[in-house]
Amino acid sequence: MTMMTEPVPATSHPGWFSRAEAWLDSKGKGAWIAAMVLGFVFFWPVGLALLFYMIWSKRMFSKSCSRRNSWKQHRMTMSSSTGNRAFDAYKAETLRRLEEEQNNFESFLERLREAKDKAEFDQFMDERAKQAGRDEDEAA
Repeated sequence: MTMMTEPVPATSHPGWFSRAEAWLDSKGKGAWIAAMVLGFVFFWPVGLALLFYMIWSKRMFSKSCSRRNSWKQHRMTMSSSTGNRAFDAYKAETLRRLEEEQNNFESFLERLREAKDKAEFDQFMDERAKQAGRDEDEAA
């Protein structure tokens, strides 16, 4: 004979630990580290407990950061339409013009590098020809 028990309903009011954890999570990894350091400063077992909790819950070594994710979302909204057609046309034209200027500048730099390489090669060939002329004079 098995007895089924009713699941314990979740409390509507989280405890102080859950609220503190949520607050520190909203502030990011730096807040967790600051809390750990302050724990060590004021009462070392608290700092040690926070360190163990951060390692156990994988908060210490996680790569995600709320600010990094918000930057991705901000960057995504920068490329989307604003709804104002005049501004969107202006933005598209400005971006097209900037890309054109960038391409022109890159081609200018490429021509500059080619001219510098040619000048260096010509200088090398002139020095080599002079050296060869000196070697013939000495041999004769």
